[in-house]
Amino acid sequence: MISSDDFTYALENTRVVVEPRHAIETFGHTSFQFHLVTEPMDEVGTVRVRAGRIHAERPRIMAPQYMHQFLLEGFGEQAEEMIELFRKYPEHLKILRYGFVFKKTDISEQCLRQPKEDVISRLQDEISKGDDQTATLIEGIDEAWEACLIKFTMDLIQRSAGENVGEWKKRGFI
Repeated sequence: MISSDDFTYALENTRVVVEPRHAIETFGHTSFQFHLVTEPMDEVGTVRVRAGRIHAERPRIMAPQYMHQFLLEGFGEQAEEMIELFRKYPEHLKILRYGFVFKKTDISEQCLRQPKEDVISRLQDEISKGDDQTATLIEGIDEAWEACLIKFTMDLIQRSAGENVGEWKKRGFI
């Protein structure tokens, strides 16, 4: 279990280097390919690159009594404890109320003996040359890497919310 301080540190030091080129779909399932670059504290000169997919099910309009139910799949045993830590940060809680179900899949991990800046630059080039509109590159904290992914998803919700609410209004759902 990560400590509250480690969790806060991870939130404050997560940086999205390359944003996905599109937002979360309003009426459908969206999947984002991520690369998360971290430096293990106990391995000087090593960079860890985790890759995988984060799936966002279609947004749902939720009744207030169900807003406390935020489900995470595939985030390990610490997920529930991390959600409890989020309750200490009310400015982020409203994001959790948005009503998504997130899960992460296809996780791979590799350790490289290269400078972090070189790895980030190489991945940034690969993403910019690729066709994947959902690809993202995140720089984060190794010990709390799952918190970094949660931070990314929260920021993505904020970025997508206006578009999603606009679509719901346009179609008369809200």
